[in-house]
Amino acid sequence: MASGDLLAMSRVSKTFGEVRALQDIEFRVGQNEIVGLLGDNGAGKSTLIKIITGYHRPDPGAEILFRGRRIENLTVAEARRLGIETVYQEKALADRQTLWRNIFMGREITTVLGALDIPRMREETRRLMVDQMGFTSAAVTPDTLVRTLSGGERQGVAIVRALYFQAELIILDEPTMGLSVSETQKTLDFVRGIKQAGKSCIFIDHNIFHVYPVVDRIVVLDRGRIAGEFLRDRITLDELTHRLQQVAQTGTLSGSWAATS
Repeated sequence: MASGDLLAMSRVSKTFGEVRALQDIEFRVGQNEIVGLLGDNGAGKSTLIKIITGYHRPDPGAEILFRGRRIENLTVAEARRLGIETVYQEKALADRQTLWRNIFMGREITTVLGALDIPRMREETRRLMVDQMGFTSAAVTPDTLVRTLSGGERQGVAIVRALYFQAELIILDEPTMGLSVSETQKTLDFVRGIKQAGKSCIFIDHNIFHVYPVVDRIVVLDRGRIAGEFLRDRITLDELTHRLQQVAQTGTLSGSWAATS
């Protein structure tokens, strides 16, 4: 584990019956680092994330450290307590609820008497809308229903909610899927906001053209193994695209490309 790592995982495998979904994974996320996690369907991305978030336990022999502390028997509740939050594409928000209810759902602000402090939650939502979500139109208020927002705006709300509640590691699961070009750009701006806030992020996607502009490092997962790892500022997009094609064809990378470049 490097001294700057927020999350460090080693010897992580996961077996379901006769299927080995992950094989001896070494994976880390640094402090204030955006890591792009790439891989086709079946590569093991979802399994790895479910281990990080406590939904699955790895096979015996794995080691997971968060801020340098060994985590035994990680659960969903413990992951959230540590500050690990996941934003799932199309599942992040309650469409029929207002913005302020979505921001504070499950973590409502209460008065000293224990009643919901609705005025304060609405005011906090208004502040977040202006300062972090970029909403300037009077047509969008804390009482606006989420279902009236665009896909990019919904992703922004979910990311801002995670930041508001002091998430240290935000996992974005295919956040640009199905979005238009302009909405994708808006979502990528929110990803940059995670970096600016001093937090870390795992950005999962199939599309290298979405991942490349906003990440610090790219990890390629293929058939349950780490197939490659790249520092973005040391590889061009064209070079990376070529290497990913190589993985798709052979499942491996040649020469020094098999390690961080």
